[in-house]
Amino acid sequence: MIAQPVRIDEFGMAHREPRIANRPRVRSSRPVTIRPLPGDGGGCFKIGAMDELKIAGKAFVSRLIVGTGKYKDGAETKAAIEASGAEMVTVAVRRVELDRSKQSLLDFIDPKRYFLLPNTAGCFTAEEAIRAARLGREVGLSDWVKIEVIGDMATLYPDVQATVEATRVLVKEGFTVLPYTTDDIVFAKRLIDAGAAAVMPLGAPIGTGLGIANTYTLRMMRELVRDVPLIVDAGLGTASDAALAMEMGFDGVLLNTAMAASKQPVLMASAMKKAVDAGREAFLAGRMGKKLYATASSPLEGISR
Repeated sequence: MIAQPVRIDEFGMAHREPRIANRPRVRSSRPVTIRPLPGDGGGCFKIGAMDELKIAGKAFVSRLIVGTGKYKDGAETKAAIEASGAEMVTVAVRRVELDRSKQSLLDFIDPKRYFLLPNTAGCFTAEEAIRAARLGREVGLSDWVKIEVIGDMATLYPDVQATVEATRVLVKEGFTVLPYTTDDIVFAKRLIDAGAAAVMPLGAPIGTGLGIANTYTLRMMRELVRDVPLIVDAGLGTASDAALAMEMGFDGVLLNTAMAASKQPVLMASAMKKAVDAGREAFLAGRMGKKLYATASSPLEGISR
């Protein structure tokens, strides 16, 4: 079986190379290795390491980013993170015990194994978010930061103008900034202009578990924004939501409550890992087109009568 060539661009987007007769084969500078797994009869494929998620030049094999809030204790947090397969873990600077002489959430996250992404949850102005980011860097967490500036308490929607302002200031100070934002394409482009290394639009309001509430605007954002990775952040409730986000072509998913608030957080974490992988592979494979009328799976020609 000869698979149609697939090329992955620097933002993780898949492009199928058209077949042209007698065209010389040119090796892509960023190929994806797709090969049958041993013993599977050619039925299963493994996506090669070139399909890594890259943000600001740093590569991640897992496209799932997980939070650390709402678990019953540190042990459950640790187990869920392990089951998720995530490499990047986000922690709230204002909610974590930074005094390491006392027990802290950080005691359950191995910095040699996981990449810490401090976030500014609980901030309501650009100034608060900037101070929280600086604090995270000063205590040695990271010079990366997920910017959150909440603008409305009922919906926890971000204040996008303040988010742009905080992003611009922190980028100038040498931070790698990943801002949480709405599904507004105009503001997504403004965040990129301000220097954001990735843009993280919400799937639905934080903690609602509604899934992808507005597929239209998110699909349009995915189509129009290609400069940086796009990561769906917030509002997902179960594994199928994560799979849908990945099938839509998003570069990754960030979630917390969907795992922590489930009946079995560690099991849900495992499900999320599989969903993100499956959604990404489905996106790379390319779904079949939808048709109004039925088409027989087996050709009618040559059937004995």
